[in-house]
Amino acid sequence: MDITLRLAQQPEADELLSRSPLAAMTGMLLDQQVPMEWAFTGPYTIAQRMGADDLDAHVIAASDPEQFAALLSQKPAVHRYPGSMAKRVQQLCQYLVDHYDGDASAVWRGVATGRELLDRLNDLPGYGKQKSQIFLALLGKQMGVTPEGWREAAGPYGEQDAHRSAADITGQESLEKVRAYKQEAKRARKKA
Repeated sequence: MDITLRLAQQPEADELLSRSPLAAMTGMLLDQQVPMEWAFTGPYTIAQRMGADDLDAHVIAASDPEQFAALLSQKPAVHRYPGSMAKRVQQLCQYLVDHYDGDASAVWRGVATGRELLDRLNDLPGYGKQKSQIFLALLGKQMGVTPEGWREAAGPYGEQDAHRSAADITGQESLEKVRAYKQEAKRARKKA
């Protein structure tokens, strides 16, 4: 299935996200405490710095932790917290090697229900409930992964016409709608 993700808002990075399940999964992992576009450009930056055209879970998991952290720390850094995120990316890749032979798409291949997929995503290092639900919604809305009950398992992020998260971004206009939603939610939390 041909998909076109526009999460990084940068053609080369979005092309990698669109063809590489590990890149999309890693971008989602990096999507915290930095602007979304920065997070989803991260996998492309990592691949470029490793001299590769894609991420390889086996290679990343086997990388020397200090060297991998230095790779993410090079200017411009891949994340606001490059050292801790390097460790998380390596933990994610090691988990994929140990449980799925390094194949990120095996996490969702053959799952029967959205609940089962959500459970598998929740098991990933660095993926809590919210991140798992957002990634499940991204899989369903944009990547054609739609096991029975996926919208329900994704919670509010699975809603048809929502503009809540990365799962809903298909271009600049939807990015602005998601930003507006997040700003409004932040204001509401402050008032509460």
